[in-house]
Amino acid sequence: MDEKSDIIKKYKNYLLLEKSLSPNSIEAYMTDLAKLSGFLSNEGKKAEEITLDDLQQFVAQLYDIGINARSVARIISGIKSFYNFMVLDGYLQADPTELLETPKIGLKLPTVLSLEEIEDLMRVIDLSTKEGQRNRAILETLYSCGLRISELTKLKFSDLFFDEGFIKVEGKGSKQRLVPISHTAINEIQKYLHYRREMKIKKGSEDALFLSNRGTAISRIMVFHFIKEYAVLAGIKKTISPHTFRHSFATHLLEGGANIRAIQLMLGHEKITTTEIYTHMDREFLRQEIIEHHPRNKK
Repeated sequence: MDEKSDIIKKYKNYLLLEKSLSPNSIEAYMTDLAKLSGFLSNEGKKAEEITLDDLQQFVAQLYDIGINARSVARIISGIKSFYNFMVLDGYLQADPTELLETPKIGLKLPTVLSLEEIEDLMRVIDLSTKEGQRNRAILETLYSCGLRISELTKLKFSDLFFDEGFIKVEGKGSKQRLVPISHTAINEIQKYLHYRREMKIKKGSEDALFLSNRGTAISRIMVFHFIKEYAVLAGIKKTISPHTFRHSFATHLLEGGANIRAIQLMLGHEKITTTEIYTHMDREFLRQEIIEHHPRNKK
């Protein structure tokens, strides 16, 4: 579904003239439609060929990358609007979204940090200390790469491939994957490495990237602890954890227009093996998705 295609132009006019929507609302509809377009492209299908099963698979992928029910409901609403137009304008005889269920939205809001809240967190870190610079590098890595806390604590110095713009991550079941890393995170890690070189490292921890003051690999508990402390200092009332950064990573990339399949690969979905990164999705494409759509890369 090219934005310059006749059907999209007609749909935009329909939203403007018949629905009387504002330019911002129309742009939001176009953004949601672009997400479906990316899915269809991966499936090798046209918009007119989509089935209910396809739509359910698309929605399942949204949940798979951690998108909350409220955002999924909004995306489904935009897609339903488009297919309603397709039927009204005679492109389709039946609406494939008619039986597509919208998720029930509870009162509990998902724990996702806004970009402003993430910047507030970064701002309260005391970078004059080795712990502060290490913690800043950890938070930037969590948010830049969407890592699980277990993946972060297992990161090795030898897993860094900064010249290529990737890090190697060991996920569930010892499966390894290559994950693009932002220039911001690379810069913060490099600053931390100045402190790391001066540390007394315990035997067996020489290759551990993020170290505690005792010279051993940093623990999950320690990361949980300082995240809570920074949240208080930054005045953030939400209950947050390392996983919040992973969830925010996926949400912000999707909202920025990144390809759903690319986000799945970067998150290390269990059904996607390392070899599939090479078979189905070019590594440079994954890196471009980070560079173009991750908010911490935008000037």
